[in-house]
Amino acid sequence: QGAIADYTKAIEINPQDAAAYYNRGNAKDELGDYQGAISDYNRVIKQYPNHPKIHDAYNNRGLSKYKLGDYQGSIADFNKAIEINPQYAIAYSNRGATKELVGDLKGACADWKEASSLGDMNAAGWVRDQCQ
Repeated sequence: QGAIADYTKAIEINPQDAAAYYNRGNAKDELGDYQGAISDYNRVIKQYPNHPKIHDAYNNRGLSKYKLGDYQGSIADFNKAIEINPQYAIAYSNRGATKELVGDLKGACADWKEASSLGDMNAAGWVRDQCQ
């Protein structure tokens, strides 16, 4: 709560502070305010579409959507994160987990294999355990 208050104050001082919106979104997500987190990530994505770390905002928004049960929206955000940064292993892992949840194990395995090839050790375990 304290972090959210601090980020909110930073935004009041400088409404163009992308990092404050992003970090406040992360804090809201940690507290279970997924709609609030999505709102902050939306702000970052809209205001700063060319920011060098915008793929993180898409990935984190995808995670918040996942937690709300919006799996198709979640996959769309992971797709966008991967489109922006094709080397983003965690987005492949996250998309794979979501695909598994919606019954697309073949797609999940393809994503986990890619994440594993990019160095994600958790994904390597999922490939070993679920993709034979």
